[in-house]
Amino acid sequence: MSETTEELGARWQSERCPECAFDPNGFGPADLPAAVAGLGRRYQAPLTRFLPGEDVSLLVAHPLPGVWSALAYACHVRDVLAIFDARIARMLTEDAPELGWWDHEAAVEADAYEKQPPAEVAAAIAANATALSATLAAVPEEGWDRTATRRDGELFTVLGAARFALHEGTHHLLDIGRVLRTARGR
Repeated sequence: MSETTEELGARWQSERCPECAFDPNGFGPADLPAAVAGLGRRYQAPLTRFLPGEDVSLLVAHPLPGVWSALAYACHVRDVLAIFDARIARMLTEDAPELGWWDHEAAVEADAYEKQPPAEVAAAIAANATALSATLAAVPEEGWDRTATRRDGELFTVLGAARFALHEGTHHLLDIGRVLRTARGR
């Protein structure tokens, strides 16, 4: 028997990721602002520091079939942080809003992710992480359980949405590392 969308939504808010080992239960309301803010720092090196003889073209390499480039993953995280900041703000001010669906696959092409300057993307990740961190730091104690839905009834709480954004930022560092190691032939 397959899981419903609601069951899947609940699972990623509460269970360890089998690929990157991110455990959402390891991050409570008091931990989330600092953890999200830390994403800005964690993305600086992979986007701005290269080995001798390397250049920015490494970030748009596609060494693995069907996988985004390192720069596309970074742009995705930049956008996730901004989108979830806005969604959490809505969840705190509206009663059970419907969040809609952001087509993150289409955004890669539509927003020309691979043509964006890596240093600007790194700066935007840091700014968006700081903004989301500030939003999370201001969530009142009773606000963490407020809810919203996304596509077909997938239920989010503010706490779950914050954990999801942190998971995206953490998980895609793994993806970026994998892409860059393969592009470097390691």
